[in-house]
Amino acid sequence: MENDMAITEKFTSADLAVLPEDGKRYEIIEGELYVSRQPGYEHQYTCSCIVRFLAEWSERSNLGVVLIAPGVIFAEDDDVAPDVVWISRKRLAQIVDAAGHLHAAPELIIEVLSPGKANEYRDRDAKLKLYSRRGVQEYWIVSWMQQFVEVHARESAALKLKATLYAEDLLESPLLPEFCCRVGKLFFAPA
Repeated sequence: MENDMAITEKFTSADLAVLPEDGKRYEIIEGELYVSRQPGYEHQYTCSCIVRFLAEWSERSNLGVVLIAPGVIFAEDDDVAPDVVWISRKRLAQIVDAAGHLHAAPELIIEVLSPGKANEYRDRDAKLKLYSRRGVQEYWIVSWMQQFVEVHARESAALKLKATLYAEDLLESPLLPEFCCRVGKLFFAPA
């Protein structure tokens, strides 16, 4: 008797280890492989601004650290590299391995959208569900193209959209006491 069920092979962290070092970003969410190209300068500029503002605040407060594209290995089939994370010093000490990878949720994850429907789906759907399921406290989705920040915060064991902030709005967070940044400062402004 034939089995009509298709067997779908899931990708794991071990598969990532053998992929080529070709400048692409490889991530696994629920066993599905996501591949993206190196982002453009607008994306990287926005990431750099986020890192700068969070790092300045972190140095003043001494509450945590900002990391750029760290490996976050939630499980063998959930292995991602968010654009930016902020993690408290206490939490970092609890969840980092000898190779420097995080093995549980940092408090804050930030993804900067890249052009294309597949990239948007990955950040707005697949990663939102993953980060919600894995206990991230806040998830910021940033669009340099449309110049906004969506703030998703944990409520009733899930991440929920709390605000969409535009250029003149202030980005603040209960996770980051006294942190404040005008959203428009995160985006490249041609001279």
